[in-house]
Amino acid sequence: MSRGTERGAATIVMVAVLALGLLLTLAAARAGAAAVAGARADSAADAAALAGADMLALSRGPDAAFAAARETAAANGAELLGCTCDGRFVSVRVSVDVPVLGASARATARAEVRAECVLAC
Repeated sequence: MSRGTERGAATIVMVAVLALGLLLTLAAARAGAAAVAGARADSAADAAALAGADMLALSRGPDAAFAAARETAAANGAELLGCTCDGRFVSVRVSVDVPVLGASARATARAEVRAECVLAC
């Protein structure tokens, strides 16, 4: 076999290795974006639930709790999908857009108002 038939084989291998490296880098970036969005959604849900619970603790009622949760979620870059006030408990669902993926990350959180923390009107 002559050396002339193998000419350029290393170039093809290097192009394939570079393409594989690029694909792995893009996959890692997408996974990182998803993880960051998930963490942002978790933080926004926690903050929104605590804001709603704060309103219940101040005896402002479920409407004020919903408004506080919505404002807090928006301040954290999330959209409030739902808020339920059940006695001393506030449960929220939020969504954070992930433009890189064309999707959204969702999270839920629940906060409780202890009985000794409720202010009487």
